[in-house]
Amino acid sequence: FSAEQEAQALRKAMKGFGTDEDAIIDTLTKLNVSQRQQVLITYKSTIGRDLIDDLKSELSGNFERVIVGLMTPTIMYDVHELRRALKGAGTDEGCLIEILASRTNTEIRHINENYKLQYGSTLEDDIVSDTSSMFRRVLVSLATGNRDEGTFVDEALAQQDAQCLYEAGEKKWGTDEVQFMSILCTRNRCHLLRVFDVYRGIANKDITESIKSEMSGDLEDALLAVVKCLRNKPAYFAERLYKSMKGLGTDDSTLIRVMVSRSEVDMLYIRREFRAMYGKSLHSFIKGDCSGDYRKVLLRLCGG
Repeated sequence: FSAEQEAQALRKAMKGFGTDEDAIIDTLTKLNVSQRQQVLITYKSTIGRDLIDDLKSELSGNFERVIVGLMTPTIMYDVHELRRALKGAGTDEGCLIEILASRTNTEIRHINENYKLQYGSTLEDDIVSDTSSMFRRVLVSLATGNRDEGTFVDEALAQQDAQCLYEAGEKKWGTDEVQFMSILCTRNRCHLLRVFDVYRGIANKDITESIKSEMSGDLEDALLAVVKCLRNKPAYFAERLYKSMKGLGTDDSTLIRVMVSRSEVDMLYIRREFRAMYGKSLHSFIKGDCSGDYRKVLLRLCGG
């Protein structure tokens, strides 16, 4: 890998009349996120121009969004997406839920630090001013990045948690959402997987069915996302991708965000889950749903 060579290749693709989109796709998709950052710096030092500015002036639409996303460091990409979800036209609740429910404590802490540096306000303050009621409390809880990340399963506590969830939902008239939040947003993964097993025995239904029947709207979506991410994160993202493309019209924001943010994390697993869940490959789904350079770059990120 030579950052200088790649920088020159990108400059060549954009210089003069017309843009060589294929060359841009080839260059950027064969690099990983840290190599792309090196190219960014080398581009500025050897060519004396800002690579992202150049890309933005040459490209447009969803294709531009993917390419700029690829050029953004991982944590900053999440930071920008959260900010867009909170401060854009209307709140993108799906984006807030997806990022906050799926990132690790360390990632959440880095997101918080960088968000504050970038925008001068804290992520929590912006969540509080932009959302309301129980949904707001779940997001704030997730945004603290304070989940127990151990692997210890306390059997007695698991029994107690499962009973608590049952009594907070199925058993009583009305739902005690705080109980759901405090258990689902703080306990460690191994412990919660055990809680879900015990819960099934007590309630005679899966925890996700109870959440669906007891909650609604954004709160329901948020708690379901938490459960799905704990059980199988790649399957959660496979479902996000499927829903972004199925039916009429494409939810490009979600499609782009998942493809860019997971391309170097667990894309292979997401592809496997996608095929298992929907009987079609992610590749064929993207192919049928997108077009042009946008489709080309997404297929390259999908791989295989």
